[in-house]
Amino acid sequence: MTTGPAPDSLGFGAGPVPVVSGVRCGGQRVHVSELRLVVTADDYDGALAFYRDALGLPVVADYSSAEGRATLLDVGRARLELFDGRQAEHIDRVEVGRRVAGHIRVALEVDDAAVAADRAATAGAEVLAAPTRTPWGSLNARLEAPAGLQLTLFSDEPEA
Repeated sequence: MTTGPAPDSLGFGAGPVPVVSGVRCGGQRVHVSELRLVVTADDYDGALAFYRDALGLPVVADYSSAEGRATLLDVGRARLELFDGRQAEHIDRVEVGRRVAGHIRVALEVDDAAVAADRAATAGAEVLAAPTRTPWGSLNARLEAPAGLQLTLFSDEPEA
């Protein structure tokens, strides 16, 4: 078990408390059951084709109406990964060779990062860095994808 800061009257800071699965909000544990990354795309059709067809994300639901278009795609399990500026710079140097990401980058675990990167590039993504073996052993490719998302496609495959 790890510990984190004890909540003050607002639920933040002060001293160590056990950190368990769930989110602490006002000192109370809140269960988060799903993470949705909502992306607004100027070219909705192009972005949908890229994520659904090129990356193979299955459609869970279509919420389109006269008010606008919305498609929910399944990406498997999700996690929120927080970096400080130095760690973000380090990851960019490892994957791309220089700082390129904004404050949000989406990392998707795939079966084969090289194959997924080729397929994504064919579908219109700009390859910022070809698949690169990281110091921690994964194969990572960096792309600029439709709808303005920077993607890391990674696979945890053993070195050949």
